[in-house]
Amino acid sequence: LPLPPMLMVDRIVEMSSTGNRGRMVAERDVRADDWYFACHFRDDPVQPGCLGVDGVWQLLGFYCAWRGALGFGRALGSGEIEFSGQIRPHHRLVRYEVEVVRYAALPASGSTIVIGDGRLLVDGEAIYAVKRAKVGIFEALDPPGS
Repeated sequence: LPLPPMLMVDRIVEMSSTGNRGRMVAERDVRADDWYFACHFRDDPVQPGCLGVDGVWQLLGFYCAWRGALGFGRALGSGEIEFSGQIRPHHRLVRYEVEVVRYAALPASGSTIVIGDGRLLVDGEAIYAVKRAKVGIFEALDPPGS
């Protein structure tokens, strides 16, 4: 997982798996002084939508680690993304609900792949839908600087 301030999750409140499927629920407290409100946008502070999508990817990577995957995580893309609301400084709580639709450990290549559908709610209202978000965990990557 990334370090703060890029870490978009404060706590995981539910985690389960059945076969190659699973579910995660996580939360993040909105703080009026979150770093992005000062620069996105002037006189119109809003959390960038991409950070909410990154939170879904972060949770999928964590799910892989929870299932035993070792290595370096990488976001691999997503299908459809829809924004129907926004996160503002006066909001209190972001809730992530992520359904893992496919998890696959690939021992021959030293990698793991997970695909999930996520939604974000702010103060109980659904505002983002992320379909088929993909994350890979890779045991062997080129070292930094190579």
